[in-house]
Amino acid sequence: MKRLICLILLSLVALQAEASFTASVDRTRLSEGESVDLTLESDDPTLFGKPDLAPLDAQFQVLATRQVNHLTTFNGKSQATTRWIITLQPRQSGTVSIPALHLGNGETQPISLEVLKADGEAAAQQLSPVFMDASVDHEQVYVQAQAVLTLRIYHSVSLYDDSNLSPLQITDARVEQLGQPRTYEKEINGVRHGVIEVRYAIFPQRSGELTIPGQSFTATQVARGGSDPQTLGSRPGKLVKVTSPDIPLQVKAKPADYPANAPWLPARSLSLSESWTPQPEQAKAGESLTRNLMLRAEGLSSAQLPPLPQTLPAGLRHYPDQAQLAQQADDQGVVGSREERDALVPDQAGQLVLPAIDVVWWNTQEDRLEHTNLPGRTLTVAANPELDAQNAVAPAADGTPVDGYSLLWPWQLATLLLSLTTLLGFGLWWRARQLPAVARAASTGPSSRTLQDELRRTCQANDPHATRQALDAWARQQPETLADMAARFVPLSDALDGLNGALYSDSEGGNNWQGEELWRAIRALPPLEGASTAPQEGASLPPLYPR
Repeated sequence: MKRLICLILLSLVALQAEASFTASVDRTRLSEGESVDLTLESDDPTLFGKPDLAPLDAQFQVLATRQVNHLTTFNGKSQATTRWIITLQPRQSGTVSIPALHLGNGETQPISLEVLKADGEAAAQQLSPVFMDASVDHEQVYVQAQAVLTLRIYHSVSLYDDSNLSPLQITDARVEQLGQPRTYEKEINGVRHGVIEVRYAIFPQRSGELTIPGQSFTATQVARGGSDPQTLGSRPGKLVKVTSPDIPLQVKAKPADYPANAPWLPARSLSLSESWTPQPEQAKAGESLTRNLMLRAEGLSSAQLPPLPQTLPAGLRHYPDQAQLAQQADDQGVVGSREERDALVPDQAGQLVLPAIDVVWWNTQEDRLEHTNLPGRTLTVAANPELDAQNAVAPAADGTPVDGYSLLWPWQLATLLLSLTTLLGFGLWWRARQLPAVARAASTGPSSRTLQDELRRTCQANDPHATRQALDAWARQQPETLADMAARFVPLSDALDGLNGALYSDSEGGNNWQGEELWRAIRALPPLEGASTAPQEGASLPPLYPR
C-alpha cells in the first residue's frame, strides 16, 4: 500500500512538472477605449477553480470572462486543456503591462501593451449606429515597400451574421490580407461599440500618387424588440451599408544612391543568420556539412526576398537545396523569411575560407541605406582516415610501392574491351540493316502462265462457275484488282457483267453462257502503264528496312 501511494504521488508530481500555465493576447497595440482579449491556458488536470484576476484591477477593467474546456487525443494519449478568455479594457493610454497571474503553482509571464491616444471620429459618424473608418500607417512609402491599411467597422447596434465587406483591389499594387478579421469592443462618448477590424498589407508597384479606394460594408441590423430565430423567410431588420473614404498614398521612387546592381529591398528591419549541422568545427574531408542561411525581413513578403550571394572557395563541393519561403503577420505587417540550405563537402584536409555574405537593403524607418553582413568563416577540415585509406599507397608483391593510379589499369582495360564490343555490335547491326529482313523464297504456287491456261480452258468449256474461280486466281497475281481492270477496259466490264448474270440468274440462262467473249476481253486487255501485266516469278515481300 505504501508503494502504491508513493507511485500515485510521484505521478502527480510528474504531471505538475509537465503542466504549463500560459498567457497570450490577440494584439499588443490598441487605441484608447478599445478592448483586448487575454487568453489563459492550463493543461494541468489536477488544478480546479479559476485564476486570480485581482492583479488586473489596477490598470484594466474586466469586461467579460468565459471558460472553454478542450479534450484532444493524439497517438492514443488524451490531453485536457482549460482556457479562460478575459476581455480587458485599459484604464489609461501609454505602455501598460498585464501582470503575472497565478493558478496553483503555475505563473504566467507579464505582457506589455501599447495603448495609443484615441483619434477623434467625425461627430456624424459617432452618432451613427454603424460607421466605418480607414487609416494607413504611413502616408508616404517607397515603391514596393509596405503600407498597412486598417479598416474598422464600428456598430452600436446588433448585426446579423450576414455582413459582407467588398474585396480590396488596387491597380498597380499588390494586396495581402493580414490574418483574419479581429473583433473587440470600444467605448466612444460613453457608448460601447463593437468593432470589426480588417488589416491589409499594400505593396505599390510604381511611384507617384496611389489612391486606395473606399471599401463598402453591408449588414442587416437586428430589429428592436428581437425576433424569433426559428422564423422562416427573410430576417426582419434594416439593411445597413457604409463606405470608407478614399485614401491618397504618396509612393516615392527608389533612391538614386541605392546600388544599381543590388536587389531593391525596402524593409523596416532585416536580419541574416546561419546554423550548421554538424558544427563547422567537426568538418572532415569527404563528409557533408549542412549550412542553413536564414534571411528575415519585416515589411517585405517572402516573394520579394532574393537568393543570397554566395562565393565558395575551390575544394568545397556545393549541393544547394530548394529555398524555403515563409511569411507571417504581426502588428506591424508582413514578416517574410527565406531559408537556404546547402550541403558542403570538403575534398581534402586543410583550411577553407568562406567569404562574408553582404545584403544591401533600405531602412524605411531611418530612411537610409544599410548593409547586413554575415561574417566570413575559416573551416579547418580534419583528415578523414577512411578517405585516406582509399587513397593510400599499396605495396606490390616485390615490396615496391604501387600508387593508386597504377591500380586503375584493370578498370581501364575492362572499359576498353567494353567499348570495342560495343563498336563491333554496332557494326553488325548496321550491316544487318542493309540486308532485307525477309529472305527471298521461290514461289511455291502455280505460275501466271498456268493460271491463264486454266482460265482459257474454263471459258472454252462455257462453265461459268469454274471460270469464276479461275478468273479470281488469275487476278490475284496481277498488278491491279479485277475491278480496276474492268474500270479501264470496257469490253472486260461487259464480259464480267455477262458472267455475273449467268452466275446469279434464277432462270435457265446460266446454262447458255458463252465464255468466248470473256476470253477475248482477257487477251485484248491492254497492259497497265508503268507495270508489267504479270508479276515476276519468285516475287517476295519488300525488305523490312528499305534503302
